[in-house]
Amino acid sequence: MTDPIPVIPAPPENFRSGFVALIGRPNVGKSTLLNALVGQKIAITSPVAQTTRNRLRGILTLPTFQVILVDTPGIHKPHHLLGEVLVKSAIAAMESVDLVVFVVDGTEPLGRGDQFVAELLTQAQVPTLIAVNKTDLHPPSDTYGALAQANHWPLLSCSALAGTGVMELQQVMGDRLPPGPYYYPPDLVTDQPERFIMAELIREQILHLTREEVPHSVAVAIDLVEETAKHTRVMASINVERSSQKGIIIGKNGQMLKTIGTGAREQMQKLIMGKVYLELFVKVEPKWRSSPYLLNDLGYSLEPE
Repeated sequence: MTDPIPVIPAPPENFRSGFVALIGRPNVGKSTLLNALVGQKIAITSPVAQTTRNRLRGILTLPTFQVILVDTPGIHKPHHLLGEVLVKSAIAAMESVDLVVFVVDGTEPLGRGDQFVAELLTQAQVPTLIAVNKTDLHPPSDTYGALAQANHWPLLSCSALAGTGVMELQQVMGDRLPPGPYYYPPDLVTDQPERFIMAELIREQILHLTREEVPHSVAVAIDLVEETAKHTRVMASINVERSSQKGIIIGKNGQMLKTIGTGAREQMQKLIMGKVYLELFVKVEPKWRSSPYLLNDLGYSLEPE
């Protein structure tokens, strides 16, 4: 028996809605900000740059507006086919939304990476505002004010971790959207399937626990999700590029893989609000990040959405 299709209500008078892309260089806190804006964890985070690989949609619905937030990979100079796919995905996102939130790291002055993103935004001619993130850690640099003034972009300060300035950013985004309908049911926070988020939760644990030993050579595929009366059984494959990386993921006596599984399982149980039995397998797929076939097979589209 399939679940009933959710009913999308008619919006109230003067309702606004639209799509907003979170754009910026790697590791400025876009995914953390997305989670703060929707009030729930739907995007994985880590101290490792390029954590986000897919354009993830978060849905923020308030009484007077609905914002469809698009989290994007950090814009950087690509070093392999996967990197090219990620950057093309981010650029495609900025060209197909109603508003861009240009997220910058307030603990650092304006750099070449930020200037490169700003130039892309200027060329795209999409309405933009700057969100200076991490202001709980350091007063923001004046260089961002100059950039905002030069481009006539509104400038807001916030801290995704501390939650300061988030409500103000929500309101400013909503005020800048056109009149429109509910695109999604008001109680939905993401349009991504559970399988996608489960895979991301596993990858998040790997990023946190292995750090620079296995930086970006990991892709996770969910092979099976099976619901029983007692629990949800999940089988997943962790794909790496070299046998040495497989050894790191498994760890001595399988301890690292067990730790990864325990952390991911705890997060999955919060996601589905039920008990999860998780089985993890590690596979070696040489040079998967440079293979169009393997990239498609592992869920990384080579064509912009």
